[in-house]
Amino acid sequence: MNPDEFILAMLVNNEAGVLTRVSGLFARRVFNIDSLSVGVTDDPRISRITITARGDDYVKTQLVRQLEKLHDVKIVEVMPTTSTVMRELVLIKLNIAQKSRAGLMEAVAVFRAKVVDLTNDSVTLEITGERSKCNAFVEYLRPFGIAELCRTGLTAMSRGRKTLKMNAKPAQHT
Repeated sequence: MNPDEFILAMLVNNEAGVLTRVSGLFARRVFNIDSLSVGVTDDPRISRITITARGDDYVKTQLVRQLEKLHDVKIVEVMPTTSTVMRELVLIKLNIAQKSRAGLMEAVAVFRAKVVDLTNDSVTLEITGERSKCNAFVEYLRPFGIAELCRTGLTAMSRGRKTLKMNAKPAQHT
């Protein structure tokens, strides 16, 4: 991660409009969201949002304070990169003939990627891991000619027993 990049993890009510309010807070303050990952948790009333953004300590503090004021946000934390498991998933489609795939398949094995779709003239690959690994794989594939690429955005969780929900406010029942 870049030195000015940080990860915010939050638990929010799993309701329509919550993501709009969270992302709108960033937009109103002219902060860019570098990546965004959202999904329902083990409690169907709660979703987890992971956002990566850039800024100094002041920006981080302001964002956390403003997010904590949103009614639907139960908890928000800046994830410490030294004690956080971070992963990203990337799908990459290459238009490549069968006869040109030998070198590609070696790279797939080395990077521990997966072939998820294969036709006579294309291959779609999946790689999951730390961002640096995903970036290295994408760069390796550039000479093959990337036809399409999509990324999930970073998702993160604290190492060890610590959980985000330990300190969460109870979900509002409406």
